[in-house]
Amino acid sequence: MRTEPAPRGRTARLFLLAPLLLLLAGCAPVVALDPAADAANPKCADVIVQLPETVAGLESRETNAQGTGAWGQPASVILRCGVPVPAPTATLPCITVEGVDWLRDDSDDPNFVFTTYGRDPAVEVIVDDRKASGLSTLSDLSSAVSAIAAEGACVTPGG
Repeated sequence: MRTEPAPRGRTARLFLLAPLLLLLAGCAPVVALDPAADAANPKCADVIVQLPETVAGLESRETNAQGTGAWGQPASVILRCGVPVPAPTATLPCITVEGVDWLRDDSDDPNFVFTTYGRDPAVEVIVDDRKASGLSTLSDLSSAVSAIAAEGACVTPGG
């Protein structure tokens, strides 16, 4: 039994669709995150709409939760707006980057957790230090986070 070759039009369409199929196969999946308790706060929306396309050289990713952002493949920088506002602390260092004060928790090194200090709602940023610089990350996010006005600031000991 002899089989007929595929019509030229159908073969040509398959060759034209192949790059599109490869492109779609390479798309990064949505980053699944849990929203913070106060993620629906309108001030969080002000932050989210100002998030940059790149952070510490990493491209932004789509997330599935309100008040969140993610960068990198796999996600190496995670932002959640609406986390509880931290109280003053003597155990976590407070640093200022581009006018934004952050508490730094390095207890899960190499994942560093930075939480805004003196802003309500608070913003939490988790950085995988193996993939991104914490300082670059906070610098890149400072403009967006500044959408929430500062109501307090870091205080140096004895200051």
